[in-house]
Amino acid sequence: MGKIAIVTGATRLHGIGAAVCKELAQKGTDIFFTYCSRYDKAIPWEMKRDEPFLLKEEVESYGVRCDMAEVNLAQSYAPNRLLYMVSERFGEPGILVNNAAHSVNTNYESIDVEKLDSHYTLNVRAPILLSSLFIKHFTKENGGRIINLTSGQSLNLLPDELACAVTKGAIETFTTSIAPVAAKKGITVNAVNLGVTNTGGMNKEVRQHLVTRFPAGRIGEPKGVAQLIAFLASEEAVWVTGQVIHSTGGFY
Repeated sequence: MGKIAIVTGATRLHGIGAAVCKELAQKGTDIFFTYCSRYDKAIPWEMKRDEPFLLKEEVESYGVRCDMAEVNLAQSYAPNRLLYMVSERFGEPGILVNNAAHSVNTNYESIDVEKLDSHYTLNVRAPILLSSLFIKHFTKENGGRIINLTSGQSLNLLPDELACAVTKGAIETFTTSIAPVAAKKGITVNAVNLGVTNTGGMNKEVRQHLVTRFPAGRIGEPKGVAQLIAFLASEEAVWVTGQVIHSTGGFY
């Protein structure tokens, strides 16, 4: 590809972000990824301290440039700071993968200002600001790519995931709304619903239950999502924009 990609939220080696970094790197794309120790240490399947560094080494083994930065995208100045860092170290990015997300169970009894704001700042504000800045500063005639990540929240009733559902649903709306404007600058904008994917957070009982709901008899893996994202980032996907693609393996 010969492009520069920003991938947010690539922390754990078995996560979606790491898989995307590796898949794009194998196709010749230079990678700049972000991670956030504070968030990843708070989740049950927390990252190990050296995982971002191991990911950087693995990406570099494909013969491309790779750099990383710990960035809290919930901070208002983070999108500007991130794009500046990438431009200074690598040059103008051509691919933006908005993968970083926040998800904590919230129902009508437990939802409050703090929980709602924590979802909004990372799931809505950060990717919208990053995407807008990416479009604004894109100087090439074509070849730009923005790929947003969702988990099918708009397709299901999720009364116990209210904050995540409404914020991820907003990103699907943003994707379809911004695509026509971005197209005028040579940028495609799409969203990928990765569905139920094994990123290390499922116990044995949950896995056994979910497997029965996949026609193929297995749960989705990060590599499958990464392959779709790599296609959307490629020149072959030049005519695909404004789409929310549901990559769920027929999950029902």
